[in-house]
Amino acid sequence: MSFGDPNNPYGQQQGGQPPQGQPGYGYPQQAPQGVPQQGYGYPQAPPVQGGYGFPGGPTEMPGGVKAARVMLYVIAGLQVIGTIFVALAAAAVNAAKNDATLQEDVQFQQLADYSGGVLWAIAVFAVLWGVFAVVLAAKFGKGGNGLRVTTIVFGVITAILGIYPFVLMGLVHTILAVLVVVFVAKSDGGAWFNRQQQPQY
Repeated sequence: MSFGDPNNPYGQQQGGQPPQGQPGYGYPQQAPQGVPQQGYGYPQAPPVQGGYGFPGGPTEMPGGVKAARVMLYVIAGLQVIGTIFVALAAAAVNAAKNDATLQEDVQFQQLADYSGGVLWAIAVFAVLWGVFAVVLAAKFGKGGNGLRVTTIVFGVITAILGIYPFVLMGLVHTILAVLVVVFVAKSDGGAWFNRQQQPQY
């Protein structure tokens, strides 16, 4: 009686089959249901998409978002130029108010005080608004959807303020602000600001 004899109930069964007379004899043994088979048919893990190991989302800033960031820096530069003009106008009003020939004109003095105060307030606001534009642009690389909404609101307000009173420079402000809103509000802009980002440790 040999070890490989198929009629030997005590020997090793070929092909892993159950002994003769047992259920399943003569059929190839299969893996239990629900257990994946090994080999080439084994299911592979889905590929990881997106940056930093997170699924979905662009890994590089879209061109429209980059353009919007550049436009924010341009707006900030225009704010500085506007501040210089407003400050010069305020200084001119202050010089006129101190003119000896006009010091006795009470009405002019009151108007000069009011105009000078308004002009200096506009100058301060222009500086702060320009700084705000720079801060928004600097955060485009890591900012989320909150930054996107803030930028859209900033663009809308800038476009409205650019209509009046500075027609020429205000027109440039308005055009740039509208473009910022359009580029940030587009679908690729939304995908960029809504992407999952690498956690900070």
